[in-house]
Amino acid sequence: MKILYRKKIFYGWYIVGALFIANFLMQGGVRNGYGIFVETWEKEFVASTASISLAASIGWLINGLSQPILGRLADIYGGKIVALISLIVLAIGGMGIALANGVIYLIISYGVVISIASAGLSPATVGVVIVRWFNKRRGTALSILAAGGSAGGLICVPLMAYLMLIYNWRVAWVAIAILGLFSVPIIWILVKNHPRELNMKADGENIENSNDSDSNKINKGVLFVEDWKDSLKSWPIWQLSAGYFVCGITTSSMGVHYIRWAVSEDVSTNTAALAFGILSAVNVISVIIVGIYADKLERRKMLGWVYLVRGFAFVTLIIFPGYQAVWIFALLGGMSWLATVPLTSSLTADIYGVKNLGVLFGLATLSHQIGGALATYLFGYAFDLYGDYNIPFLIGAITLLGAGIVSFAIKEKKFSLRYVTNTI
Repeated sequence: MKILYRKKIFYGWYIVGALFIANFLMQGGVRNGYGIFVETWEKEFVASTASISLAASIGWLINGLSQPILGRLADIYGGKIVALISLIVLAIGGMGIALANGVIYLIISYGVVISIASAGLSPATVGVVIVRWFNKRRGTALSILAAGGSAGGLICVPLMAYLMLIYNWRVAWVAIAILGLFSVPIIWILVKNHPRELNMKADGENIENSNDSDSNKINKGVLFVEDWKDSLKSWPIWQLSAGYFVCGITTSSMGVHYIRWAVSEDVSTNTAALAFGILSAVNVISVIIVGIYADKLERRKMLGWVYLVRGFAFVTLIIFPGYQAVWIFALLGGMSWLATVPLTSSLTADIYGVKNLGVLFGLATLSHQIGGALATYLFGYAFDLYGDYNIPFLIGAITLLGAGIVSFAIKEKKFSLRYVTNTI
């Protein structure tokens, strides 16, 4: 193992790669594949869109409630063990869905089991590992991590649609769950919770070669906290959480309803799944680009623009015909889909420090999932009521405008460690 981290490639990138693979295989399929099956389950379970959406809605809420708890466990015990247990439980949950015979079973398997386990692979947990390995290129590293889920969506979502077409939806869930288990040994072998485990510091500096006086210095931002509850007395955590609440409204709902909306616009399920795959591909590229520039530019401005671009993408769903809109949204939505994740998590770390990042970003993610839970159900209810998604899409666009304004208002240069440093 010593040979690995003494080469030119910083060992932190191996950890990023391992966590990318885990997100690719598990989040890309088991977590993101739900929307493919909404129409199929409606017919097989004789259920409404709203009732199928309810299982996903409960899942988003439970996932959100789990985030601060698992984030705190990652702060205390390390993200590696949390991720390993979560991967195994995710696979069990994915196989469990294959046995579903009604909405109640979906609520148990997806809404509870999968949703709790997927919180163990979120930036609130595995992101704790990443930020301890990276300071200078933190935005890039977190972006690559976030891109894992989208890259998985590019492959796993169309794959699940294909397996459903060739065999049935139960086979699709079993196959993707088994595939996800391949990431368990990768995490076990490669991931280290802290650079100290390899006698290193963040960004690759060897402790033995570092200056003793420098290594004893601690860089602290204006709002760095020892007790995570103290962060709630300042504005940035609320601004970040408010924007993330809207992010939850507009990504979680589309993860469930995008394909269902496309089918209602006479676009086939396979075409819609392909478009969602394109959205994921565009997002992989955009989220990495955003991460690279986030290490150079003000992150709050980039976050604001991401929300505004997504808001415009929602407008296109209303003004363009279905077949055109499905591809336009795939491009514009993909440009802004998960770019909020590395920006929000890195801003949280920059402003409040990494000691309590798991619980702090877990709280922000809780707001994200509450927004997602509400929107996932209400989008389905609105479709049952009105026969289309125009009103939910309009609400999504308006809330994204608000999220952009709130993000621009964050006083990053006043509070971020990148701009203001107290060295003790």
